[in-house]
Amino acid sequence: MAAMTALERACEEYMSYLAVERGYSRNTLEAYRRDLSAYRAFLSGCGVEDLDGVTRADVEDFIAARREEGYASSSINRSLSAVKGLHRFLVREGVSEEHPTASVRFSRQEERLPDCLSIDQVGALLDQPFPPTDAGARDRAMLEVLYGCGLRASELTGLDTGDLYLDDGYLRVFGKGSKERLVPIMGTALDALASYLEGARMGLASHARSGMSPAVFLNAHGTRISRQSLHAIVERYGRTVGIEGLHPHTLRHSFATHMLAGGADLRVLQEILGHASIATTQIYTHIDRTQLREVYLAAHPRA
Repeated sequence: MAAMTALERACEEYMSYLAVERGYSRNTLEAYRRDLSAYRAFLSGCGVEDLDGVTRADVEDFIAARREEGYASSSINRSLSAVKGLHRFLVREGVSEEHPTASVRFSRQEERLPDCLSIDQVGALLDQPFPPTDAGARDRAMLEVLYGCGLRASELTGLDTGDLYLDDGYLRVFGKGSKERLVPIMGTALDALASYLEGARMGLASHARSGMSPAVFLNAHGTRISRQSLHAIVERYGRTVGIEGLHPHTLRHSFATHMLAGGADLRVLQEILGHASIATTQIYTHIDRTQLREVYLAAHPRA
């Protein structure tokens, strides 16, 4: 096996720092690893192997190459964030004296409003007849909880039975960076989850070859359902009611939009969604304003 270059070693140390010290999620770590791998390959192609030999021009050329390859602004900014973080880490650790990315600016991103279902579409999705099987009861519970609690896909699949406080009407959820929060669960979401736990989950758990999994949502083998399986299930049920390409995150966006339209306080919504910054939550005020404008145009006699 070839010896690691100084840049490869530096990247591994930085990734370890992000995982252990900063508690970055697995998905973010994988994305950063891909970005830094591309960065190393680019520098190598330019003949740059020495950490202190990296210049601002090298970084700007890397970003320009990503843009030419057709990457979206959000992906380019994530790559730049990974590269900036790497060089900042190296300077702080005394490995490098130069910080070539300090004055490199992020690309301006076009504001993209999240996809959102109407309340009627949500009703059609959740009120459709689910198969009278253990898997059908599980699927109904997953869809209800995704929309009823505004969870991310990884948060739903990561739920363990010890995270449920149904008598109190709460779920304990571990979000990005393993940050813990309590999320209310009520109404049809609570009913669907409780019904699944009382019967269908035990049926699915009986297929496990080893001990019972602590996971709330189980697959046909009695083990924790994967995010990929969840995505496929959500898309399938969406298609049956005429919603093409339905994604778990669409249900989270719909939850947030409908909560805000119903009068929920922005700070409370921020807490439920697990957003570190309220600026992230404010995107939903833009959606709400769009809906208000449409209602105004349709209803006002002189609009």
